[in-house]
Amino acid sequence: MKDMWFKMKKSSFVEGTFIATLAIIFVKLLGMLYVIPFYAIVGTAGAALYAYAYNIYNVFLDISTVGLPIAISKITNEYNTLKLYDAKKRAYKIAINLMRFVSIAIFIILFIFAKDIAYLIIGDLSGGNSITDIASVIRWISLAILVIPYLSVTKGYLQGHNIINISSISNVLEQIVRIGVILIGSYLAIKVFNGSYVLGVKIALTGAFFGGLVAYSFVRYKMYKNKEELSLEKTVKKDNISNKEILKKIATYAIPYIIINSITSLYSFIDMILVIKALTILGYETTTLEFIATSISTWSTKINMIIISIAMGMTISLIPAIVNSFTLKKWDEVNHKVNTSLKMITFISVPMAIGLSFLSKQVWALFYGASDIGATILSLSVFVGMFTNFFMISSSIMQSINSFKIVYIATIVGFLLNALLDIPLILLFNQIGIPPYLGALVASIIGYLSSVLISLLSLKKREKSINYQDFLHTSLKILVPSLCLIIVLVILRLIPCNLDNNFQNLLFVLVNSVIGAAVYFGVSYKMNILNDVFGKEYINKFLKKLNFKVKH
Repeated sequence: MKDMWFKMKKSSFVEGTFIATLAIIFVKLLGMLYVIPFYAIVGTAGAALYAYAYNIYNVFLDISTVGLPIAISKITNEYNTLKLYDAKKRAYKIAINLMRFVSIAIFIILFIFAKDIAYLIIGDLSGGNSITDIASVIRWISLAILVIPYLSVTKGYLQGHNIINISSISNVLEQIVRIGVILIGSYLAIKVFNGSYVLGVKIALTGAFFGGLVAYSFVRYKMYKNKEELSLEKTVKKDNISNKEILKKIATYAIPYIIINSITSLYSFIDMILVIKALTILGYETTTLEFIATSISTWSTKINMIIISIAMGMTISLIPAIVNSFTLKKWDEVNHKVNTSLKMITFISVPMAIGLSFLSKQVWALFYGASDIGATILSLSVFVGMFTNFFMISSSIMQSINSFKIVYIATIVGFLLNALLDIPLILLFNQIGIPPYLGALVASIIGYLSSVLISLLSLKKREKSINYQDFLHTSLKILVPSLCLIIVLVILRLIPCNLDNNFQNLLFVLVNSVIGAAVYFGVSYKMNILNDVFGKEYINKFLKKLNFKVKH
């Protein structure tokens, strides 16, 4: 187990998925848990201010860190497969140089136009956080853009070699340092030195910069220690691939990722703006507006990250795995990996979404304090997270086989549906007696679902050897343990729980989680669903590591 994590080694698709997903789940768990003390330190107004900064930061972060790193991962795997080691090395160096210009340019844009961006978010709204405060925190978070892109490109180079463990460890390091700065910095600023919540939020936002710096230093050190294996030494045999060809390939791969992932990040940003506008029309007061808008765009998403992290981990391993099979035109392997990915995402994310939805009152109370509005948002938001998983996987599949046109269409159609339906659904829900803010979440689900269907149907139409029978058959089987889980959770709701008592909330969540998971995995095991999803060989290997006796 130690070798799996600390030695720079290549990973198989399933093992790579396991390592990356486990690391990301751990990272996201930390990302979930830190908000409990942080929310208590900065308060509701501070939490809203923090969310404003992070939502716009995520949009620009995707522009600078999604396209090039994934392109480098893809190009590295492609050139490695074709044994073009010199081109592989030069592609990485070109990407680093490109990233230098991109990161500085985005930093300048955020710093100079921070006030304009702040006005775009809240407009003339008064009674909450001011435009000046929002602009100032945007400037502080922009510092992270100067380091995170370099980290992302370097991790992309490693992932292109199917080296997943080092980038996964760097994710953990980055998160630990970031959270340390967030909690210690904000606590000292507000509770010890009696500073304002605005100052506390500013200091907390520097955590992204320092976390990225530590993680980047770790990855560079590991690359230096293994430079020969990674073809970074000077003695690599020259090839006929020109820098111009490499630049063209980087642009061809990176630009679609930038556009697609930027649009995806805009889901939350646009939802935040449109929810504020719609609820203003309905007469909601400013403090309630800020709470609802940031709960939908940020704070419920923090909890949902435990679900979304599954797709993140799978994507890291999925892209180079499919690129490898696609490059060699092994469509049977592509079909197998596509179906395996869809089965894995269904098997894991569906029960998690069901469980979190049933436990939304207790989970929200644990993180942010008892709130009917917050719990209601979370109960539906978890399914947005589930459909986000399917969108991320289907999009990654199509991008891996260079079907960028389809991904453009699927992503843009989904985004436009979400944006166009936000306000009408909010107003409609208000008319029929449903909490109006849930309309924005339903719009997001419709948007993601439409994107997934467009992508998967287009893939099947493009390549006749692709079929989803294996995925559909397994999904139908998964309905049985899912139904058993729901029945168990309904029964367990009869247990009384005081939402104002965090110990009771925690105990209630733990009891429901343990019993629910035992029932779900127990029924799945009896129905051989685990073998269908992960493969019998890998399940047996995993059980052996846990010292279970496996019947052959």
